[in-house]
Amino acid sequence: MRLLHTMIRSGDLDRSIDFYTQVLGMKLLRRQDYPEGKFTLAFVGYGDERENSVIELTHNWGVDSYELGNGFGHLAIEVDDVYAACAEIGKRGGKIVRPAGPMNAGTTIIAFVADPDGYMIELVGRK
Repeated sequence: MRLLHTMIRSGDLDRSIDFYTQVLGMKLLRRQDYPEGKFTLAFVGYGDERENSVIELTHNWGVDSYELGNGFGHLAIEVDDVYAACAEIGKRGGKIVRPAGPMNAGTTIIAFVADPDGYMIELVGRK
């Protein structure tokens, strides 16, 4: 077994694709409209879906925002250097909501970035 993807809803799919590809450096792997269901799916990630877990961005036509709720926490991305990643993400227009530094009660270096819909993405330093 393996984790295939995590699905999150997007109020503006092009804006979300731009964030994940241009700000976080992922690739748009595939995108498809489903006119009968009135939704579009886009899959983004750092590698091919056959070998990597990816993110499924779902855009329901006519819906431009969602309530995030309090059950979802965050997506986590491992990076070589959290400080450098935050600097680069900031230059690319990303919103850093928790600057790089040691985690609470620990030594692992982390940071948090918000995507355009408000989903939290944790950057975790490679150990």
